Amino acid sequence: MIDLEVPKKLLPLVRQAGALADEVFRPISRKYDLAEHEYPRELDLTSALIDGLSDSGASQGAGARGSTRASDDVPAGVGSGRSTKDKGANRNGTNLSSVLSIMQTCRGDVGLTLSLPRQGLGNAAIAAVANDEQKQRYGNRWAAMAITEPETGSDSGAIRTTAVKDGDEYVLNGEKIYVTSGERAELVVVWATLDRSLGKKAIKSFVVERSNPGLRLVRLEHKLGIRSSDTAAFHLQDCRVPAQDLLGDPEIRTEGGFGGAMQTFDNTRPLVAAMAVGLTRACLDTTTALLKEAGVEPDLDAPLHSQPHAAARLVQMEADYESAYLLTLRAAWMADNGRPNSMQASMAKAKAGRTCVDVALACVELAGATGYAETELLEKWARDSKILDIFEGTQQIQLLVVARRLLGLSSTQLR
Repeated sequence: MIDLEVPKKLLPLVRQAGALADEVFRPISRKYDLAEHEYPRELDLTSALIDGLSDSGASQGAGARGSTRASDDVPAGVGSGRSTKDKGANRNGTNLSSVLSIMQTCRGDVGLTLSLPRQGLGNAAIAAVANDEQKQRYGNRWAAMAITEPETGSDSGAIRTTAVKDGDEYVLNGEKIYVTSGERAELVVVWATLDRSLGKKAIKSFVVERSNPGLRLVRLEHKLGIRSSDTAAFHLQDCRVPAQDLLGDPEIRTEGGFGGAMQTFDNTRPLVAAMAVGLTRACLDTTTALLKEAGVEPDLDAPLHSQPHAAARLVQMEADYESAYLLTLRAAWMADNGRPNSMQASMAKAKAGRTCVDVALACVELAGATGYAETELLEKWARDSKILDIFEGTQQIQLLVVARRLLGLSSTQLR
């Protein structure tokens, strides 16, 4: 049974991540919002600290790099009095520690969180589906993830980038856009199809060295938000990748859909939901403080109709925040405990993404001229929020996944 209290063993990690948000990310947030595409050098020391914590085990694998499934070595639930070998043992592992730490760092800045070396979404993809040898080989390297194409966004099964077997290599050809950390990362996890005629069943993911001559950086995108995070477009032309760098099972399983590739989303969607939850918390805390200065304080126990509109609106948004927070914890906890969580991961992503956008815009409105000005970070957070409702699957796609799971229908039966 999931315990809604933060495990005691993870409290130091949460405090450290909170301090990182308040003392490092928040003070430089505006600087790198204005200096788009400039690498935040302040993160190098932070990254070294995270690496040290990960190597010592003190961080419980915090960040995307550490995300894993319950089949890996994860600690027993704090206070459970049982080891991981015990039947029914509750595990609070790296998925839960990752979402808790990301919630904190994203109170400081989402783009800077995405810019932390070796904490990319590609690292989560490797952790989700790679074999032990691949995890050993790539575990300490920074990996971006390339799924989206010019004509393929939400429908990942329509990917047109091809992978053709040629001896001990695969030859990749295609185009990828909106690759988070694409320029800075050392590796890029590229989704490609082994056979276009088979649709999503033939989609596989490949680890491509950023230095591969067949992987050419086309441009860096200028974006609405998360501007401190670089977002790249790539062209793959006769890009040769060793066969051993195909993640997971190389066989096309016609009965298994995406197979290992799709399992990536079960890990990464709770991470993105955690980013949204963290940004939502930042908006609510700042707006609550600003309204308190103006003499408006919400009462969580009083009826909404008896409170000023601004106070009542804050109470409503706190309720939305709480539901997004709990859904995200559930999805991560299920992953740690080896339970299928595809529907719950989509629920968390859908609720957290929509809540983040709604709350960020409402907070700009409630703060009036201060919310719209650059004297506070509210207007920046409103810009940052939108991507969290889009990447790793749009709001609409998440709701579609949930509907299919609830109704027991396939993707061909419910579109």
